[in-house]
Amino acid sequence: MEMKDAERTAMAGLVLTPELIEAFLEDLKNRGRVVDTIKAYRHHLNVFYDFLPKDKSIQKDTLSQWKAVLMEDGFAIRTVNLYLSAAKSLLEYCNRRDLQVSGSRTEPETIQPELTRTEYLRLLSTARNLENEQTYLLVKVFATTGISIRDLPKMTIKTIEKGRMVLPDGEEVRIPECIQAELLDFAKRNGIYEGPLFITRNKTPIDRNGINRLLHLLAADACVDKEKANTRCLRRLYLTTQKNIQANLALLMEQTYDRLLEKEQASIGWDQSE
Repeated sequence: MEMKDAERTAMAGLVLTPELIEAFLEDLKNRGRVVDTIKAYRHHLNVFYDFLPKDKSIQKDTLSQWKAVLMEDGFAIRTVNLYLSAAKSLLEYCNRRDLQVSGSRTEPETIQPELTRTEYLRLLSTARNLENEQTYLLVKVFATTGISIRDLPKMTIKTIEKGRMVLPDGEEVRIPECIQAELLDFAKRNGIYEGPLFITRNKTPIDRNGINRLLHLLAADACVDKEKANTRCLRRLYLTTQKNIQANLALLMEQTYDRLLEKEQASIGWDQSE
């Protein structure tokens, strides 16, 4: 018996191309979607495109896998749902509802363990004592820049020399000077003069599984909970640190402004007792 066209299509999956993304976005525009919405969809779908394998094929389990990767990268479930919604809308446009499954729709946002700064420093100290420089630098990069695993290949020698990384959404990430110096010194001593800094012995960019394996091994040696030894927790540490610094700066500005007003009040304030 010959396979029906619908069954053949379902098994074949869907190949995502830049042209298909543009056609979908043009359709959104024609249906009256606002510019900001189209811009957001473009960003989400470009991230999805980068996630796909080399053949850029979408299969039945693709969205579930992407969801897991986004969660591992530290995105909140609300943000993850926005990314998935863009992909599902594109699949709807292509009449491929069979590829829209992405796992539970009612998955609650669980409380993730937080890595303390003391634990972070213990990871660094342990990596240094074990003379595991690559893992040491990986921990430091994720905790001091806030980038995700998928952004790591963009940390090339040229990018490090500039001290700036530009992410796919246009966000610019600064590489602190002290980290920049360590990274360039590591590259020089290991004969890495171009391309991504973090590579394997075969000169290929270190992948997600390789990074997680290195972090878990380091956590065991550093007596840090394995659940905290991931890029998600390192990124959260970065965001928490930035938030605390901004709060301290806001308080300092408020106190400085109050002192200025008090000085002016003492000088020319309206004193009714005079």
